[in-house]
Amino acid sequence: MRWFEYLLRRLIMAVFVLISVSIITFFIARVIPSDPAAAWVGTHPTREQIAEARQELGLDRPLWEQYWRYASSLVKGDFGTSIQSHQPILSDLRAYLPATMELVLAAMLIAIVIGIPLGVLSGARKGSLLDHSTRLVSIAGVSIPTFWLGLLLQLLFFSRLGLLPLGGRISNQVALNNPVHTLTGFYLIDTALTGNWIAFKDALIHIILPAFTLATYAIGLAIRMTRSSMYEVLGENYILAARVAGIRERVVLFVLALKNAIIPTITVLGLAFVYSLTGAILVEVIFSWPGLGTYVTNAVLSIDFPVIVTVTLVVTVFYVLVNLLLDLVQAALDPRVSLG
Repeated sequence: MRWFEYLLRRLIMAVFVLISVSIITFFIARVIPSDPAAAWVGTHPTREQIAEARQELGLDRPLWEQYWRYASSLVKGDFGTSIQSHQPILSDLRAYLPATMELVLAAMLIAIVIGIPLGVLSGARKGSLLDHSTRLVSIAGVSIPTFWLGLLLQLLFFSRLGLLPLGGRISNQVALNNPVHTLTGFYLIDTALTGNWIAFKDALIHIILPAFTLATYAIGLAIRMTRSSMYEVLGENYILAARVAGIRERVVLFVLALKNAIIPTITVLGLAFVYSLTGAILVEVIFSWPGLGTYVTNAVLSIDFPVIVTVTLVVTVFYVLVNLLLDLVQAALDPRVSLG
Protein backbone atom coordinates (compact mmCIF):
# COMPACT_ATOMS: atom_id res chain seq x y z
CA MET A 1 0.00 0.00 0.00
CA ARG A 2 2.86 2.35 0.82
CA TRP A 3 4.39 1.84 -2.64
CA PHE A 4 1.02 2.37 -4.32
CA GLU A 5 0.36 5.61 -2.43
CA TYR A 6 3.86 6.86 -3.24
CA LEU A 7 3.49 6.08 -6.95
CA LEU A 8 0.07 7.71 -7.07
CA ARG A 9 1.39 10.84 -5.36
CA ARG A 10 4.37 11.08 -7.67
CA LEU A 11 2.25 10.53 -10.78
CA ILE A 12 -0.11 13.33 -9.74
CA MET A 13 2.89 15.60 -9.21
CA ALA A 14 4.24 14.55 -12.62
CA VAL A 15 0.98 15.56 -14.28
CA PHE A 16 1.15 19.01 -12.68
CA VAL A 17 4.79 19.38 -13.77
CA LEU A 18 3.95 18.46 -17.36
CA ILE A 19 0.99 20.84 -17.44
CA SER A 20 3.13 23.67 -16.04
CA VAL A 21 5.94 23.05 -18.52
CA SER A 22 3.52 22.87 -21.43
CA ILE A 23 1.89 26.17 -20.43
CA ILE A 24 5.21 27.97 -19.95
CA THR A 25 6.79 26.74 -23.19
CA PHE A 26 3.59 27.25 -25.18
CA PHE A 27 3.16 30.88 -24.20
CA ILE A 28 6.88 31.68 -24.49
CA ALA A 29 6.86 30.25 -28.01
CA ARG A 30 3.83 32.37 -28.88
CA VAL A 31 5.30 35.68 -27.67
CA ILE A 32 8.50 35.27 -29.69
CA PRO A 33 8.51 37.96 -32.42
CA SER A 34 7.91 35.77 -35.46
CA ASP A 35 5.14 34.80 -37.85
CA PRO A 36 4.59 31.01 -37.94
CA ALA A 37 1.91 31.46 -40.59
CA ALA A 38 4.42 33.01 -43.01
CA ALA A 39 6.86 30.19 -42.28
CA TRP A 40 4.12 27.65 -42.91
CA VAL A 41 3.30 29.07 -46.35
CA GLY A 42 6.93 29.25 -47.48
CA THR A 43 9.01 31.80 -49.32
CA HIS A 44 7.44 34.98 -50.73
CA PRO A 45 3.93 34.44 -49.31
CA THR A 46 1.06 36.76 -50.13
CA ARG A 47 -1.15 38.37 -47.49
CA GLU A 48 -4.04 36.13 -48.49
CA GLN A 49 -1.92 33.01 -48.07
CA ILE A 50 -0.71 34.16 -44.65
CA ALA A 51 -4.28 34.88 -43.55
CA GLU A 52 -5.42 31.43 -44.69
CA ALA A 53 -2.49 29.82 -42.88
CA ARG A 54 -3.26 31.70 -39.67
CA GLN A 55 -6.82 30.42 -39.81
CA GLU A 56 -5.69 26.88 -40.63
CA LEU A 57 -3.21 26.84 -37.74
CA GLY A 58 -5.65 28.46 -35.35
CA LEU A 59 -3.40 31.47 -34.79
CA ASP A 60 -6.33 33.84 -35.21
CA ARG A 61 -7.87 32.58 -31.97
CA PRO A 62 -7.16 33.80 -28.41
CA LEU A 63 -4.07 32.35 -26.72
CA TRP A 64 -6.05 30.44 -24.11
CA GLU A 65 -8.12 28.79 -26.83
CA GLN A 66 -4.99 27.93 -28.81
CA TYR A 67 -3.50 26.26 -25.73
CA TRP A 68 -6.72 24.39 -24.97
CA ARG A 69 -6.79 22.97 -28.48
CA TYR A 70 -3.14 22.05 -28.21
CA ALA A 71 -3.58 20.38 -24.80
CA SER A 72 -6.64 18.48 -26.02
CA SER A 73 -4.64 17.16 -28.97
CA LEU A 74 -1.81 16.09 -26.65
CA VAL A 75 -4.21 14.02 -24.56
CA LYS A 76 -5.30 12.24 -27.74
CA GLY A 77 -1.66 11.55 -28.69
CA ASP A 78 -1.55 14.22 -31.39
CA PHE A 79 1.57 16.38 -31.02
CA GLY A 80 0.65 18.64 -33.90
CA THR A 81 2.38 19.34 -37.20
CA SER A 82 5.84 20.76 -37.78
CA ILE A 83 5.76 24.17 -39.42
CA GLN A 84 9.07 23.49 -41.11
CA SER A 85 8.53 19.97 -42.49
CA HIS A 86 4.69 19.96 -42.61
CA GLN A 87 4.93 16.44 -41.17
CA PRO A 88 3.25 15.14 -38.01
CA ILE A 89 5.64 15.74 -35.12
CA LEU A 90 4.99 12.23 -33.82
CA SER A 91 6.41 10.72 -37.02
CA ASP A 92 9.43 13.01 -36.77
CA LEU A 93 10.00 11.89 -33.18
CA ARG A 94 9.94 8.27 -34.26
CA ALA A 95 12.68 9.07 -36.76
CA TYR A 96 14.90 11.27 -34.59
CA LEU A 97 14.42 10.08 -31.00
CA PRO A 98 15.96 6.57 -31.44
CA ALA A 99 19.19 8.12 -32.76
CA THR A 100 19.46 10.35 -29.70
CA MET A 101 18.59 7.52 -27.31
CA GLU A 102 21.23 5.28 -28.88
CA LEU A 103 23.84 8.02 -28.49
CA VAL A 104 22.87 8.78 -24.88
CA LEU A 105 22.75 5.11 -23.85
CA ALA A 106 26.16 4.52 -25.44
CA ALA A 107 27.50 7.50 -23.51
CA MET A 108 26.08 6.16 -20.25
CA LEU A 109 27.60 2.74 -20.92
CA ILE A 110 31.00 4.37 -21.44
CA ALA A 111 30.56 6.36 -18.22
CA ILE A 112 29.73 3.21 -16.25
CA VAL A 113 32.56 1.13 -17.69
CA ILE A 114 35.17 3.85 -17.15
CA GLY A 115 33.88 5.96 -14.26
CA ILE A 116 32.86 3.36 -11.68
CA PRO A 117 36.02 1.17 -11.77
CA LEU A 118 38.24 4.26 -11.63
CA GLY A 119 36.20 5.59 -8.71
CA VAL A 120 36.53 2.27 -6.87
CA LEU A 121 40.30 2.10 -7.32
CA SER A 122 40.72 5.77 -6.46
CA GLY A 123 38.72 5.39 -3.24
CA ALA A 124 40.68 2.27 -2.27
CA ARG A 125 44.07 3.94 -2.82
CA LYS A 126 43.49 7.41 -1.47
CA GLY A 127 46.55 9.64 -1.73
CA SER A 128 48.30 7.46 -4.32
CA LEU A 129 49.41 8.51 -7.79
CA LEU A 130 46.39 6.65 -9.22
CA ASP A 131 44.09 8.60 -6.92
CA HIS A 132 45.54 11.97 -7.92
CA SER A 133 45.44 11.06 -11.61
CA THR A 134 41.84 9.85 -11.37
CA ARG A 135 40.75 12.99 -9.55
CA LEU A 136 42.36 15.06 -12.29
CA VAL A 137 40.40 13.08 -14.89
CA SER A 138 37.15 13.61 -12.98
CA ILE A 139 37.72 17.37 -12.67
CA ALA A 140 38.55 17.60 -16.36
CA GLY A 141 35.45 15.57 -17.25
CA VAL A 142 33.04 17.96 -15.54
CA SER A 143 34.93 21.11 -16.55
CA ILE A 144 35.85 20.72 -20.22
CA PRO A 145 33.30 22.39 -22.55
CA THR A 146 31.56 19.78 -24.67
CA PHE A 147 31.86 21.68 -27.93
CA TRP A 148 35.60 22.22 -27.44
CA LEU A 149 36.23 18.56 -26.64
CA GLY A 150 34.20 17.41 -29.63
CA LEU A 151 36.13 19.65 -32.02
CA LEU A 152 39.43 18.56 -30.45
CA LEU A 153 38.58 14.87 -30.89
CA GLN A 154 37.58 15.48 -34.51
CA LEU A 155 40.88 17.24 -35.15
CA LEU A 156 42.89 14.45 -33.54
CA PHE A 157 41.16 11.24 -34.65
CA PHE A 158 39.88 12.38 -38.06
CA SER A 159 42.18 15.10 -39.37
CA ARG A 160 45.49 13.94 -37.87
CA LEU A 161 45.19 10.20 -37.33
CA GLY A 162 42.43 9.31 -39.80
CA LEU A 163 41.13 6.59 -37.47
CA LEU A 164 37.52 7.66 -36.95
CA PRO A 165 34.91 9.43 -39.12
CA LEU A 166 34.22 13.13 -38.76
CA GLY A 167 30.50 12.76 -38.15
CA GLY A 168 27.24 11.24 -39.22
CA ARG A 169 25.58 8.06 -38.07
CA ILE A 170 26.71 5.83 -40.93
CA SER A 171 28.75 6.40 -44.09
CA ASN A 172 26.96 7.03 -47.39
CA GLN A 173 28.68 4.12 -49.13
CA VAL A 174 27.62 1.62 -46.48
CA ALA A 175 24.10 3.06 -46.43
CA LEU A 176 23.84 2.40 -50.18
CA ASN A 177 25.54 -1.01 -50.36
CA ASN A 178 24.46 -2.41 -46.98
CA PRO A 179 21.35 -0.46 -45.92
CA VAL A 180 20.14 -0.73 -42.35
CA HIS A 181 16.75 -2.39 -42.02
CA THR A 182 15.09 -0.42 -39.24
CA LEU A 183 13.52 -2.52 -36.51
CA THR A 184 14.09 -0.51 -33.33
CA GLY A 185 15.73 2.62 -34.73
CA PHE A 186 18.96 1.73 -32.90
CA TYR A 187 21.46 1.05 -35.66
CA LEU A 188 23.75 -1.14 -33.55
CA ILE A 189 20.86 -3.34 -32.48
CA ASP A 190 19.17 -3.43 -35.88
CA THR A 191 22.33 -4.36 -37.75
CA ALA A 192 23.18 -7.06 -35.19
CA LEU A 193 19.68 -8.56 -35.34
CA THR A 194 19.73 -8.67 -39.14
CA GLY A 195 23.34 -9.89 -39.34
CA ASN A 196 24.46 -6.81 -41.26
CA TRP A 197 27.95 -6.80 -39.75
CA ILE A 198 29.44 -4.38 -42.27
CA ALA A 199 26.89 -1.75 -41.30
CA PHE A 200 27.30 -2.70 -37.63
CA LYS A 201 31.03 -2.02 -37.74
CA ASP A 202 30.48 1.25 -39.59
CA ALA A 203 27.79 2.41 -37.14
CA LEU A 204 30.04 1.46 -34.23
CA ILE A 205 33.00 3.53 -35.37
CA HIS A 206 30.66 6.46 -36.09
CA ILE A 207 29.25 6.50 -32.57
CA ILE A 208 32.58 6.35 -30.71
CA LEU A 209 33.55 10.04 -30.85
CA PRO A 210 30.13 11.60 -30.16
CA ALA A 211 29.36 9.07 -27.41
CA PHE A 212 32.70 9.63 -25.68
CA THR A 213 32.29 13.40 -25.96
CA LEU A 214 28.85 13.18 -24.37
CA ALA A 215 30.08 10.74 -21.71
CA THR A 216 32.90 12.88 -20.30
CA TYR A 217 30.66 14.79 -17.90
CA ALA A 218 29.04 11.60 -16.60
CA ILE A 219 32.46 9.95 -16.26
CA GLY A 220 33.65 12.79 -14.05
CA LEU A 221 30.53 12.58 -11.88
CA ALA A 222 30.75 8.79 -11.59
CA ILE A 223 34.40 8.91 -10.54
CA ARG A 224 33.87 11.58 -7.90
CA MET A 225 30.74 10.04 -6.38
CA THR A 226 32.07 6.46 -6.40
CA ARG A 227 35.39 7.54 -4.91
CA SER A 228 33.70 9.44 -2.10
CA SER A 229 31.30 6.60 -1.29
CA MET A 230 34.01 3.94 -1.46
CA TYR A 231 36.21 5.85 0.95
CA GLU A 232 33.42 5.87 3.52
CA VAL A 233 32.34 2.25 2.99
CA LEU A 234 35.89 0.87 3.20
CA GLY A 235 36.06 2.07 6.79
CA GLU A 236 33.10 -0.07 7.88
CA ASN A 237 33.62 -3.01 10.22
CA TYR A 238 32.34 -5.63 7.79
CA ILE A 239 34.99 -4.60 5.26
CA LEU A 240 37.71 -4.92 7.90
CA ALA A 241 36.33 -8.33 8.89
CA ALA A 242 36.32 -9.48 5.26
CA ARG A 243 39.95 -8.49 4.83
CA VAL A 244 40.95 -10.23 8.07
CA ALA A 245 39.15 -13.35 6.83
CA GLY A 246 41.46 -13.36 3.79
CA ILE A 247 38.88 -12.56 1.13
CA ARG A 248 40.49 -11.37 -2.09
CA GLU A 249 40.87 -7.62 -2.36
CA ARG A 250 39.05 -7.38 -5.69
CA VAL A 251 36.09 -9.23 -4.16
CA VAL A 252 36.12 -6.86 -1.19
CA LEU A 253 36.22 -3.81 -3.45
CA PHE A 254 33.99 -4.72 -6.38
CA VAL A 255 31.44 -6.92 -4.56
CA LEU A 256 31.18 -6.18 -0.85
CA ALA A 257 32.08 -2.48 -0.80
CA LEU A 258 30.70 -1.45 -4.19
CA LYS A 259 27.29 -2.96 -3.34
CA ASN A 260 26.71 -0.18 -0.81
CA ALA A 261 28.85 2.51 -2.42
CA ILE A 262 27.05 2.30 -5.75
CA ILE A 263 23.73 3.74 -4.51
CA PRO A 264 24.72 7.46 -4.70
CA THR A 265 26.45 6.81 -8.03
CA ILE A 266 23.26 5.33 -9.50
CA THR A 267 21.40 8.49 -8.55
CA VAL A 268 24.04 10.73 -10.11
CA LEU A 269 24.20 8.69 -13.32
CA GLY A 270 20.41 8.74 -13.59
CA LEU A 271 20.41 12.52 -13.46
CA ALA A 272 23.36 12.58 -15.87
CA PHE A 273 21.26 10.51 -18.28
CA VAL A 274 18.57 13.20 -18.38
CA TYR A 275 21.22 15.92 -18.62
CA SER A 276 22.72 14.08 -21.60
CA LEU A 277 19.41 14.35 -23.46
CA THR A 278 19.81 18.12 -23.48
CA GLY A 279 23.60 17.99 -23.78
CA ALA A 280 23.22 15.83 -26.88
CA ILE A 281 21.88 18.86 -28.76
CA LEU A 282 25.33 20.42 -29.04
CA VAL A 283 27.08 17.10 -29.61
CA GLU A 284 24.70 16.17 -32.42
CA VAL A 285 25.28 19.48 -34.17
CA ILE A 286 29.08 19.08 -33.94
CA PHE A 287 29.07 15.50 -35.22
CA SER A 288 26.15 15.88 -37.67
CA TRP A 289 24.25 13.23 -35.74
CA PRO A 290 20.66 13.01 -37.07
CA GLY A 291 18.92 12.96 -33.71
CA LEU A 292 16.60 14.97 -31.53
CA GLY A 293 19.25 17.65 -30.98
CA THR A 294 19.58 18.36 -34.68
CA TYR A 295 15.80 18.31 -35.01
CA VAL A 296 15.17 20.86 -32.26
CA THR A 297 18.09 23.05 -33.39
CA ASN A 298 16.53 23.39 -36.82
CA ALA A 299 13.20 24.06 -35.13
CA VAL A 300 14.68 26.89 -33.07
CA LEU A 301 16.31 28.46 -36.11
CA SER A 302 13.04 28.33 -38.05
CA ILE A 303 10.85 29.29 -35.03
CA ASP A 304 8.98 25.98 -35.32
CA PHE A 305 7.23 26.37 -31.96
CA PRO A 306 5.14 23.13 -32.09
CA VAL A 307 8.39 21.17 -32.31
CA ILE A 308 10.06 23.25 -29.59
CA VAL A 309 7.18 22.70 -27.17
CA THR A 310 6.93 18.98 -27.96
CA VAL A 311 10.65 18.29 -27.52
CA THR A 312 10.60 20.21 -24.23
CA LEU A 313 7.74 18.02 -23.04
CA VAL A 314 9.52 14.84 -24.13
CA VAL A 315 12.64 15.77 -22.15
CA THR A 316 10.45 16.68 -19.16
CA VAL A 317 8.74 13.28 -19.31
CA PHE A 318 12.13 11.55 -19.28
CA TYR A 319 13.25 13.72 -16.36
CA VAL A 320 10.14 12.90 -14.30
CA LEU A 321 10.25 9.17 -15.08
CA VAL A 322 13.98 8.85 -14.38
CA ASN A 323 13.63 10.67 -11.07
CA LEU A 324 10.76 8.39 -10.07
CA LEU A 325 12.73 5.29 -11.07
CA LEU A 326 15.79 6.49 -9.15
CA ASP A 327 13.74 7.02 -5.99
CA LEU A 328 12.28 3.52 -6.27
CA VAL A 329 15.66 1.90 -6.92
CA GLN A 330 17.24 3.78 -4.05
CA ALA A 331 14.44 2.71 -1.70
CA ALA A 332 14.80 -0.90 -2.83
CA LEU A 333 18.57 -0.96 -2.35
CA ASP A 334 18.75 1.08 0.84
CA PRO A 335 16.18 0.22 3.57
CA ARG A 336 17.01 3.49 5.35
CA VAL A 337 15.31 5.43 2.55
CA SER A 338 11.66 6.18 3.26
CA LEU A 339 8.95 6.55 0.64
CA GLY A 340 6.85 8.68 2.95
